[in-house]
Amino acid sequence: MKELEDAIKNKGQVLPGNILKVNSFLNHQIDPTLMYEIGKEFVKRFADDNITKVITVESSGIAPAVMTGLVLGVPVIFARKKKPSTLNDAAYSADVYSYTKQKTNRIFIEKKFISPNDNVLIIDDFLANGEATKGMIKIVEAAQAHLVGVGIVIEKSFQPGADWITNHGIHLESLTRIASLNNNEVTFKKD
Repeated sequence: MKELEDAIKNKGQVLPGNILKVNSFLNHQIDPTLMYEIGKEFVKRFADDNITKVITVESSGIAPAVMTGLVLGVPVIFARKKKPSTLNDAAYSADVYSYTKQKTNRIFIEKKFISPNDNVLIIDDFLANGEATKGMIKIVEAAQAHLVGVGIVIEKSFQPGADWITNHGIHLESLTRIASLNNNEVTFKKD
């Protein structure tokens, strides 16, 4: 997706530890026009899947997930990283390790929001090692819903997450794929 690659080139910043900082348009300050285009692109790529729910993990996946849900006209659910006091025991949960933050969070989705009748699309901002995606997949499986696929805004192709997803037979669509962040420079993977 050219608009996304341009935003990464012009506004992204490579930090030590293979971290790409995109907080000027994706996960702190949000470019709503770009997010809307991202949502339309995901809908195009999963057009034949009869999606009934979009899920993501708070907080950086919410903007692209909401725009995807808006274009589809379906609800968007975000897995919470902390169990709110108002959440009873009727929730699906999974542990997710964050390499960026070096900690494990338990994510939660209330059972009433996802059912075996749902066709679920997972949307997230980044795919590196795949831990957040694996956690959301566990929740979809626990709900006995049908996983139609995973949509990722930025895939770090040099890390194992994408391979894990595709090796498990899951439809993966990444809007941009990064081959490396060596020498503080973003190199995109070409198909």
